[in-house]
Amino acid sequence: MADPAGCCRPCATCLLCLYSCQWITPKKEKRKGLRTTKCDYSWFLFLFCVFFFTLLWLYFAIIILNDLHNFNEFIFKQKKLWLDWSLLLLIATAVLITYSAVLLVLALCLQLCGQPLKLHWLHKTLLILTALVVAAAFTGLGIKWAEEWRSARISLQATGPFLHIGIVGGMTLLAWPLASFIYRTRKTGLKVFLLLLYSAVMIALYLAPLGITSPCIMEENQLPPKPALVGHRGAPMLAPENTLMSLRKAVDCDVQVFETDVMVSADGVPFLMHDEELTRTTNVQAVFPERATFNSTSFNWTDLQKLDAGSWFLKRKPFHTVQSLSAVDRNQTTEQRIPSLKQALEAAKQSNISIMFDLRPENHSDYQSFVNATLQVILQSGIPQQQVLWLPDGFREQVKQQAPGLQQVYGRKRLQDEKEPLLHVNLPYQDMSSEEIRQYRQDNISVNLYVVNQPWLFSVLWCSGVSSVTTNACQVLKEMKQPIWLLPSSTYLMIWIVVDCVSVLVILWAFLLLK
Repeated sequence: MADPAGCCRPCATCLLCLYSCQWITPKKEKRKGLRTTKCDYSWFLFLFCVFFFTLLWLYFAIIILNDLHNFNEFIFKQKKLWLDWSLLLLIATAVLITYSAVLLVLALCLQLCGQPLKLHWLHKTLLILTALVVAAAFTGLGIKWAEEWRSARISLQATGPFLHIGIVGGMTLLAWPLASFIYRTRKTGLKVFLLLLYSAVMIALYLAPLGITSPCIMEENQLPPKPALVGHRGAPMLAPENTLMSLRKAVDCDVQVFETDVMVSADGVPFLMHDEELTRTTNVQAVFPERATFNSTSFNWTDLQKLDAGSWFLKRKPFHTVQSLSAVDRNQTTEQRIPSLKQALEAAKQSNISIMFDLRPENHSDYQSFVNATLQVILQSGIPQQQVLWLPDGFREQVKQQAPGLQQVYGRKRLQDEKEPLLHVNLPYQDMSSEEIRQYRQDNISVNLYVVNQPWLFSVLWCSGVSSVTTNACQVLKEMKQPIWLLPSSTYLMIWIVVDCVSVLVILWAFLLLK
């Protein structure tokens, strides 16, 4: 069979060689009578599925970057090994998607050129391994990090309109090899099946925007105010977390609240620390090697003050921003010590920002004494009580009686039979829908969602009307003057119609040109 017009024979031979991993000349092809068998088409279908599967994983990989620091901390807690898994995740995903995409492009070009699809056994093996790796990744995600499925659903509010355009474009381009195959095959039943299947898919895609919802499809004058920023442990991308330097950097980012974690030392001094052990954020292994794995609350304040709470930041580089620190910041980092709650309150008072904290560990047998010690420090600090946002649930009624001016923040949604109305809630961003956020806003309930690092997620929550977000990336979100995208519904409707019309014209052109 003659090559299609415009298909260069040497180019077709090169494509076939790359796909089949062997040099097949026209004479050799004719002598062997090479043609595409049912088995070859099955492998092509498998290739297409692997590519789509890997592309789906790439999307998930980009989405979970918002929460990957939590995963890094989880691995360190389990294995005492610190590694920035985001880099490894992106590299591995890029390799898999590139490999499957190149093979798919080769197969489609071969189909257009009328060449046999003889996939080499090495490619078959690698495709199977790719499918297994991606399947294992999805399985691990579902078992250990199930909340990321909810993150993916939220992400569709930011990417849905653009995913629709991309998928319509990809399926439209697929019309060319499909038309080439249909005009070559003599099986009428197969032709009808493929045409009906392709038509059904395209019609579904053309109508998909009817089911796409996004809070950012709105008029500009309807956009709610920009959410306030809450510094998650300060500004942990610019300074060691839960240190006074981190608090100062957060102030420079215009955050309104410094979010931190409080523990109480063995001698009753509340101090800032997130982990139950000191190994991740201090040099406790060097100073107290025999006590390195002890609970943070088992150390007295004198011992805690001997620990370096900053050098780990330069050594482990928990965020890529560490590399861009100035020499002055690096020197300040090495001088950081574990701050007491009293020091943090004084710094917050001077900077005129609020402070919000968890009191850990909640299951400690002396938790009531922790509450009392923490409350005593707050009352003695002289900070206005309205600047303190109280998160701990334990002994909350006692706290309300002794310090009625503290802002009570709840880590749950409101109940139907709520005795007194909630004024502030603090929840993971996966736990509230856009509709719930709007309803809480209408009812004058302040909603803070955590942890929000990526601009796309911040944009969706901004459009939804959230009051504030807790973030590691205050320096990034500070610079955002508006959501990444904002489309009036009329503009979106026009884009939808234009994309669908162009797609129909290109598909008709493909089938008429290759006839």
